[in-house]
Amino acid sequence: MGLNDTPASERLHIGFFGRRNVGKSSLVNAVTGQDIAVVSDVAGTTTDPVYKSMELLPLGPVVIIDTPGFDDEGALGALRVRRTKQVLEKTDIAVLVADMDKGLCRSDRELLRLFRERNINYIIAYNKCDETKRLSDHMEEPGICVSARTGVHIRELKEQIGSLVPDAGMDKRLVGDLLVPGDLVVLVVPIDRAAPKGRLILPQQQVIRDILEAGALSVVVRDTELASALKQMAVRPKLVITDSQVFASVMKIVPEDICLTSFSVLFARYKGQLPSAVSAVKILDGEISDQDKILIAEGCTHHRQCDDIGTVKLPAWIRKYTGSNPSFDFTSGTGFPEDLSKYRLIIHCGGCMLNEREMLYRSRQAEKQGVPMTNYGIAIAHMNGILARSMKAFEKEGNENV
Repeated sequence: MGLNDTPASERLHIGFFGRRNVGKSSLVNAVTGQDIAVVSDVAGTTTDPVYKSMELLPLGPVVIIDTPGFDDEGALGALRVRRTKQVLEKTDIAVLVADMDKGLCRSDRELLRLFRERNINYIIAYNKCDETKRLSDHMEEPGICVSARTGVHIRELKEQIGSLVPDAGMDKRLVGDLLVPGDLVVLVVPIDRAAPKGRLILPQQQVIRDILEAGALSVVVRDTELASALKQMAVRPKLVITDSQVFASVMKIVPEDICLTSFSVLFARYKGQLPSAVSAVKILDGEISDQDKILIAEGCTHHRQCDDIGTVKLPAWIRKYTGSNPSFDFTSGTGFPEDLSKYRLIIHCGGCMLNEREMLYRSRQAEKQGVPMTNYGIAIAHMNGILARSMKAFEKEGNENV
């Protein structure tokens, strides 16, 4: 991701769904004005979901997703259908592409059921209207008649997609709503072997940008220079935000009367998971045994270092804190298990690479299966005895579970 790019997690996700050879890929290309998807008369040409981040007028930054046919057959076809269902968990707006002449089929009606079940805003695009004499008033469900081949009503389709943009969460802030212009915020960013060379990681970039938008001031230091930096500051910081893995050392340096939290805690709040994650972390207090299994999940994929926080540090801290020796499973990227019942606890990263819909889906799946799910930063703060302190910045929001 370039510094000028909107992260995929902050983009509107628009998925195109439908049966094979109905013209999904052609319609994706027509809507975007680009050859994003491979087009062929052979049914089943799209074998995996295709993602494209782009600017789409009048919507702005979006992720366009072209999916395999939902009526695919055989063992491989079933896998493709399963992957299409996974796309639903991150889709903000769905476009069901149907054949104008053939109307809706069983797989189309199943997709409509899934859209409604998941509260996904959707529109039906009846494609190939140039190839049929079927009248629009014969449509089984309301929608729009389009032609990917000739461009008929493509502009209107984009406008209707734009009208479906969810209002919820549009004004959410990472940290800016906690600040007033002129406030000073100190960001603690350790530079070790796990830190990417030559750049800041995405959560750090996003928090800095939000501080700037609030008209506040940000100072970025390593944990090794934090004490010196605080002594040199003429203005007392309103807030210190630290990388979770150095919580223990940072809390000893930052005075008690200065609010202290972490990037990971901020993202739990931003993704709507803070209260449940705070409640879930308490299971670490005497409820973990040697027979238990814990899932540690990350939303991104990266080359793991020998001291990786997810696969090395967190398991070691948990074993030390609980005095038990549970086993651990690790997932990354889109590899979040459907069956969570074997886990005693799930500890998820901040989810900066996942949009809010996908993070909430993962939380709901855990809740449905009775598995507590918390967050890296909250777990680390709790094990260091500073969870209550890390929540003081949000006191007005009523976090009764701390």
